[in-house]
Amino acid sequence: MNTEQKYEKLKEILKDMGSVVIGFSGGVDSTLLSYTAYTVLGEQALAVTAVSPTLPASERSDAESLAKVIGIPHREVLSTEFDNPDFVRNPKERCYICKKIRFEALVKLAQSEGYHWVIDGGNIDDLDDYRPGMKALQELSDHVRSPMIEAGLGKADIRIISRTLGLRTWDKQSAACLASRIPYGMELTPERLEQIDKAETYIAPFIHGSLRVRYHGDIARIEVGMEELNVILKHRQSIVKALKKCGFTYVTLDLGGYEMGSLNEGISVKEE
Repeated sequence: MNTEQKYEKLKEILKDMGSVVIGFSGGVDSTLLSYTAYTVLGEQALAVTAVSPTLPASERSDAESLAKVIGIPHREVLSTEFDNPDFVRNPKERCYICKKIRFEALVKLAQSEGYHWVIDGGNIDDLDDYRPGMKALQELSDHVRSPMIEAGLGKADIRIISRTLGLRTWDKQSAACLASRIPYGMELTPERLEQIDKAETYIAPFIHGSLRVRYHGDIARIEVGMEELNVILKHRQSIVKALKKCGFTYVTLDLGGYEMGSLNEGISVKEE
C-alpha cells in the first residue's frame, strides 16, 4: 500500500473503534493520530496527556496548544510512575513499567467514561528499536490498540501525511521522555529530570535539529546532529555557564553526534 492508502486504512480502523481515548504527547505521531481520530469520531475522541517529571515543560505546553488547534477535547492527568520503586531504580525495563502504569490508568478512565478503546501513537518503525513499552501495550491488548501500526504506517508516512494536512508537527524532532537521558541503573529523581530539562531548554534555541543532554552524574554530555557541533562550540562559554548553573560540574560535547536511543547500546532487541 502507498501512503495515501495506509492513511485511508487508519481512518477506517478508527471509525470501526467507535470512541477512543488517545495517549497524547504532542509529538508527530500522536498529533496525527489525534487529528485523524477527531476528524473521524468528533467528540467521541479524547486526547489525554500524562503529566509527570519525565515530561519536558515545552512538550506539555506544546501538547496543550496542539490540542486547541486540532479542536479535540484534551485532558491532563497526573502520572504515578514515581510511586513505583521499580521505576525509580531505572532498570532497562523502565519504559515497560511506566507505560503499563500510564495505560492502565487510561484504560480505567476510558471504562469509567464509556470509551471503547485506548489508542497509542506507535508506528511500525517503533518495532525496530529496543522498546519495552510495546510489551506493556501487548499485555493490555484487550483494551489498547496501536492503529497506525495496524494500518502499516511508518514515521516517513506520518510526516508526509502531517505535512499534507498542514500539521505543524510534520517536521518536529523526537523529544522522548526525560528519563531516556539517564543511563539504566542510575536512580531517577524529579530533581535530576528538572536539571536535564533546564539544560536542554537553554541549548534548544541555538540549534534546529535533535538535542539530548545525557546525564552522567556531575557530567552533562550534549548530543546534537553532526552538522550542529560547531554551533555548540560557537556558544560554548554561555552553554557551559548555563549548565553549571543547572548543577553540572563538567559539560562535554559528544563528537559522535546525536544518536536516537544511544543509551540503549548493548541491549539486544531480542531481549524484549
